[in-house]
Amino acid sequence: MAQHAMSAQAIRDLVKKKGMLGKQLYIVHTTPTGDLDAVLAVIEDHLAFQVDLESRGIMFAAGPNWTEDEQEWRGDGTVVIRANSMNQAREIMEADPMHKSGARRYEIRPWLVNEGKLTVEISYSSGAVKVL
Repeated sequence: MAQHAMSAQAIRDLVKKKGMLGKQLYIVHTTPTGDLDAVLAVIEDHLAFQVDLESRGIMFAAGPNWTEDEQEWRGDGTVVIRANSMNQAREIMEADPMHKSGARRYEIRPWLVNEGKLTVEISYSSGAVKVL
C-alpha cells in the first residue's frame, strides 16, 4: 500500500540524523479580502508592524508577491516568521494591521527549513551589506 503522509516528527528525526538545519518557521500567505483600496489604507501601519517584528527577531523575511508575469501586484504577500507554535504564529498575524482591519486574510503553514544557503557580503571600507 502506498504511503500518502508521514508524521512531522518522523521528518524531524530524519533531518536531525542527517545533521541538517531542521529549523521550524512559519510561512504566512496573506491575500486581500476585497480591492486594493482597503489594503492601501493600512499599508503604512502594516509596514511599521513588519519592521517591528523584524527588530524583535520575529521576522525572517517578508514581501509582496507579483503576478506570474512579474508585472503587477494585486495586494498579496508572503511572510516568514519565527514562532514557538502555530498558536503563537496566529497571534502574531492577528496583530498585523492588515488582518485586524479586515483588508487581508491569511493562511499559515509550518515550514521546516533543512537545506539552503545564505550568503552575505560585507564591505569593511564602506559598511555596505549585500545579501547574495
